[in-house]
Amino acid sequence: MGHILAIDEGTTSTRAAVFAEDGRMVASASREFAQHFPRPGWVEHDAEEIWLTTREMIGTVLGRTQLTHSDISCVGITDQRETTVVWEAATGRPVHPAIVWQDTRGEEIVERLAPHAADIAARTGLTVATYFSAIKLSWILDTLPPRQREEASAGELLFGTVDSWLIWNLTGGPAGGRHVTDVTNASRTMLMDLKTLDWSEEMLALTGVPRAMLPEILPSIGEFGTVAGHQLLAGVPITGVLGDQQSAAFGQCAFSPGDTKNTYGTGCFLLTNTGTAPVASAGGLITTVAYQEAGRPAAYALEGSIAVAGSLVHWLRDGLGILTSSEEVETLASSVEDSGDVYFVPAFSGLFAPRWRPDARGTIVGLTRFATKGHIARAALESTAFQTAEVIETLRQDSGFAISTLRADGGMAVNDGLMQFQADISDCEVTRGSIESTATGAAFAAGMGAGVFAGTDDLARLWEETGRWEPRMTAAERAARLTRWDEAVQRSLGWVQG
Repeated sequence: MGHILAIDEGTTSTRAAVFAEDGRMVASASREFAQHFPRPGWVEHDAEEIWLTTREMIGTVLGRTQLTHSDISCVGITDQRETTVVWEAATGRPVHPAIVWQDTRGEEIVERLAPHAADIAARTGLTVATYFSAIKLSWILDTLPPRQREEASAGELLFGTVDSWLIWNLTGGPAGGRHVTDVTNASRTMLMDLKTLDWSEEMLALTGVPRAMLPEILPSIGEFGTVAGHQLLAGVPITGVLGDQQSAAFGQCAFSPGDTKNTYGTGCFLLTNTGTAPVASAGGLITTVAYQEAGRPAAYALEGSIAVAGSLVHWLRDGLGILTSSEEVETLASSVEDSGDVYFVPAFSGLFAPRWRPDARGTIVGLTRFATKGHIARAALESTAFQTAEVIETLRQDSGFAISTLRADGGMAVNDGLMQFQADISDCEVTRGSIESTATGAAFAAGMGAGVFAGTDDLARLWEETGRWEPRMTAAERAARLTRWDEAVQRSLGWVQG
């Protein structure tokens, strides 16, 4: 067998990585792409820049390894899920900037759908929120001129999350590219029925989205087409596609009910495998598809999504200027014994699970003359753990699982101090696997689809632990810290409420 190439299309950068058939990453290349913030709460990407960066990173990583298409068995893709792209089928030209998952426009559409929230949750597993693609797509359609709205109804305009955009371009673009998505990405649009795993006619009617512009939904592990739009990968099949957080769970080998992972990236995303039947949440979590192998039932998950995690560190660096690099945050946070009773609620895009308050705003409370930039850095890191602890407690209540172990990955997981605080404030063991679990999951899925790996049991033997933290905080201290955190969150809401 040959190597596997994984494309990891994140929120701020593109990564291409080559994996050997033993699941080991042998080379990678990444590059950041531009983030656009045209108005408060708006976040956009240039979809053409994403495609260009992807092409460049494929070429770079293949150049580093001196591999050609004949050495690559298959391609796997993982992507930033809800981000919404609309483009012309005839030319491949996007008709609007890609609207990113963090974007909070479309609140009027959310208000219009609010009376149907219970039915939407039952059908799609999702909360009615600006987070999901249907809101972003409806907003785009509402702003298009009548002629383009007619083109959308005729299938002359295509919609896709970033995986669809990449697959369409990789498989030929206007010259015959496949317009497809996988079931995990489709489950994040608020347009797919969780039980039938097909587009919901009821949701299409509610949102006014024409079915003609939607991609075909396929299992995550299987055939998605053959590369024709990149000469260095010509003829290589695409055999695995997963949304980034499902991919991280797959890379963390969360294959059994109760297995739980948290990815500490731009945002923070915690998934618990719930088995082959969807489990509804009573506490503000969302029900989603974890993965599906062709010819088999889908595996489902409960998920808690946190909008701001690693991006808060970027803000400390770029917005406040108290860091010269993101890596400095651990050193700065470790320069103080604790947060000095400073609490940082990073509600830059509102608050996601389990509170779902798009009106919340970022807040730092507890400042005195004693506070330093070290306390602010520590409070910023702790905010990620506090938000995760809220999600874990909700998961325990909704799923019935104890959640005694949390598998951590993502860029912030290299921070040992954060991992220890996460174990303390969540009262659970934290284990760290590969930091690059998202790319690993895409490679694992593609490898299964191409027959490089026999199945999930084969993959589970490849998982390696790189760190472990046990809770050391007393129950009384934990309760007191969580109470102070909740008080800080109430301030972030009270600012809006007056």
